[in-house]
Amino acid sequence: MNWKQLALGPLQTNGYVIYDEKTSGIMIDPGGDGEKLIHWLMEEKITIKAILLTHAHFDHIGAVDAVRNKYDSPVYVHKEEEGWLGNSNLNGSGLFQGIEKITVADADHLITSESPIVIGNFEFQVFETPGHSPGSVSYYLPNEKIVFSGDVLFHGGVGRTDLPGGDHDTLMDSIHNKMLSLPDETTVANGHGPVTTIGKEKEINPFINGFGW
Repeated sequence: MNWKQLALGPLQTNGYVIYDEKTSGIMIDPGGDGEKLIHWLMEEKITIKAILLTHAHFDHIGAVDAVRNKYDSPVYVHKEEEGWLGNSNLNGSGLFQGIEKITVADADHLITSESPIVIGNFEFQVFETPGHSPGSVSYYLPNEKIVFSGDVLFHGGVGRTDLPGGDHDTLMDSIHNKMLSLPDETTVANGHGPVTTIGKEKEINPFINGFGW
């Protein structure tokens, strides 16, 4: 199995394409630049079978409809953010000057638990990791030793909690109870900046070090 990080949209948010040798793929967080993204997928001959959202903030959803319409791929988001995709105030695009208001069609599937998501040859373990937003989730591939964490845990940092539904204590509980329970060698493919590992963040992340690690 292969994966590719792509910087997309107005904030150059990290989107991820996970694909197999047959070029079937899953898209995580298509944040924008829909035309460029579709062009890359077509060049690579990757067909997107589903779109998984770590959460519904505007910088993670801008190209959802472009990908969904091109490949007829269903969209997954957590139930706590049902209705956010079409509401610019909830997804944050209506809260900042200079940011175009972004709305996309509703999700096709609502994540209601930490049950695995199985799509074709792909199986993701879902972790509910709220705090940055109430419906933030992380997608874990144990065989690949990688977790796609959205805006929960960064290299040397953690997600902001000053947007609608954010809560710092809840975020730190998510990091402590879910993310840091993963093996140290687990790659953390996050929403902004470079990838990191669980072990590295235990060593260098001041938010984690101040939380008893």
